[in-house]
This record gives sequence, C-alpha cells and structure tokens, in this order.
Amino acid sequence: MRQVVLDTETTGLETAQDHRIIEIGCVELVNRRLTGRHYHQYINPEREVDAGAFEVHGISNEMLADKPVFAQIAEDFLTFIGDAELVIHNAPFDIGFLDHELRKLNTAHQSITQRCKVIDSLLLARSKHPGQKNNLDALCKRYGVDNSQRELHGALLDAEILADVYLAMTGGQTALSLGGNQSKGDGAAAVSEIRRLNPNRRPLPVIPASSDELHAHAEKLAAIDKNSGGNCVWLHLADA
Repeated sequence: MRQVVLDTETTGLETAQDHRIIEIGCVELVNRRLTGRHYHQYINPEREVDAGAFEVHGISNEMLADKPVFAQIAEDFLTFIGDAELVIHNAPFDIGFLDHELRKLNTAHQSITQRCKVIDSLLLARSKHPGQKNNLDALCKRYGVDNSQRELHGALLDAEILADVYLAMTGGQTALSLGGNQSKGDGAAAVSEIRRLNPNRRPLPVIPASSDELHAHAEKLAAIDKNSGGNCVWLHLADA
C-alpha cells in the first residue's frame, strides 16, 4: 500500500480571500515504511504573504520571488502523489488550498479527494485521545517523536514528523511497562529501543519438574480444589 504524508504552507488562512500555497512537502510510505522518496517545492504565490502567516512559517515574499508558480509545478506534484492514500493533519485546510490551486489552472484536473483517499490524522488523534491537545507538537511529545528542529512550521519537515507520528499512532502497542518503568500520561510513551533476537540462537533448555515437585504440585491443587468445593479444572504439570 502506497501512502503520501503531505503538508503545505500558505500566504494566509482563507482561500475565499485568494490566499495561496507557498510550500508543499510530501514523504512516501510503502507498506508503512518510509522509502526515502519525497517531494518538496517552494511556490511563488503571485501575492503577498500575510504578516501573521510569516510569523508561523518564516517564508518571506523575497524568498519566493524567484520560485515557480503553481501552474509550473502542478504536473510534477500530481505525478508524485498519483492515486496514493494521503495522510494530512487537519486535512480540510490543505485539501481546500490544493483544490483552490487546481481550480485556478482552468483545466480538467480532478479534485484531490476524487483522485486520492485522504486520512485526516487530526481526526484520528481526536478519536484516540479525546479532550486532549492533538496538534503536531502535542502528538510528538505523546509518542516520543523528536521535533527539536521544528522552531518554525515547514512543509517538508512537518510531513516527515507527521509520518513518524502517524506510524506510532496507528502501529498498535507503542509502550511497554517492563522492569518497573511505568508509561506516562495516556499510556503512549515511546519505546526507545527494539532488540531483535538472533533466529539462530540456541533454544532455551526445557527442564522437567522432578517427582517431588510434581507431588507437591498435586497436593497444592487438591487443597485449592477442596477449598473451592470441587469446582476447579486443572491441567497437571505431568500432562503438559
């Protein structure tokens, strides 16, 4: 199964005010493994970046002046995502902007949701952790994902981080309580290391119980059975 984890940065918050995409970042997952393939592009939005948006992502008008417009990168972007399943945090925002850009091309391009199935990782997080913060920084802390380089929002970095969060959030058991280590918060503490056993290792020895141990075991079971009124069914060691 091919998935693409996607994020965008924009000039502002509202497509109704003709705000535009200025950065797209994508990373590829195949069968829940990062392949190393990615797509990243800065885009000239043909308008000014709002001051509030600049404070979030730090991408200036000057930085975008020599970048291609969306029409020039659209085919490469659509080819990269293909018909993959998209994983997006707060998907309606990014999908709304992508569809806005596609509509401006005046071509017969399908909308993103017609082209691809979309998983909204924000909705998924809210269903798993109701009543808690579920922004990307909070999820990184919850699942032990390193986001120390995320001083500002950036589409490719955020897509890479979201891929790690999504895999942790959907990977089943993500925390173990061994050796007295208790999980924290909602029980999703990260496992720092997975140790694989050598498949060619010597098998563990099987040491059978001695006759004295079997006799003591039988006596113990008989005492428990007597106290329970004869309602217990036992598997004896000698029969195992």
